[in-house]
Amino acid sequence: MIVQLANRNYSPEEYLELEAQAEFRSEYRDGEIVPMAGGTTNHNEIVTNLCVVLKPPLRTQGYRLFTENVRLWIERYRIYTYPDVMVISGEPLYHGTGTSTVTNPSLIVEVASKSTKNYDQGDKFDYYRSLPSFQEYILVEQYRWRVLQHLRQEGGQWLLSDYEGSGDVVTLASLDLPLPLGDIYAGVDFDLPEDEVQGSTEGQS
Repeated sequence: MIVQLANRNYSPEEYLELEAQAEFRSEYRDGEIVPMAGGTTNHNEIVTNLCVVLKPPLRTQGYRLFTENVRLWIERYRIYTYPDVMVISGEPLYHGTGTSTVTNPSLIVEVASKSTKNYDQGDKFDYYRSLPSFQEYILVEQYRWRVLQHLRQEGGQWLLSDYEGSGDVVTLASLDLPLPLGDIYAGVDFDLPEDEVQGSTEGQS
């Protein structure tokens, strides 16, 4: 079912009802429902690579890994969103009934396109930083070799590290786990056009 959204403010409850019926995912931003853009093969390749690399070591260390079909609730900003990859230390804390929405990621990875990069680095990062559990943010650009790592420091400051070489290795400090860029970008074709379809280009990487 394709849900036509009126130009008005929605309550979180109305959004959840519409989202349960919708054919495509949307974000909820404090009353506004924003359809998410369709993905690309490069986006899918990167998310799959991350799961393949991260899942085995995390399973043995008491972490849980979730991908873009699990929703995140950010209470301070009244945001429902779908991060590309979330890592939770221990057991997930759920919001509302059911197990579709969590609230306590320690690490989030977003795979950015040219059209979503500013949102992912700007407002979206602001929203994520309001989560007490959140310790590390990884932004992977899907159209070139580049990974940005934001790591929470004592006192609430954030340290930025920038990786651009195919031989670089990002050490996920919150997990004590090395992540080679070669593994992140395995199978990615940078010559492919970014042919995102369907919905807003602001909602998904």
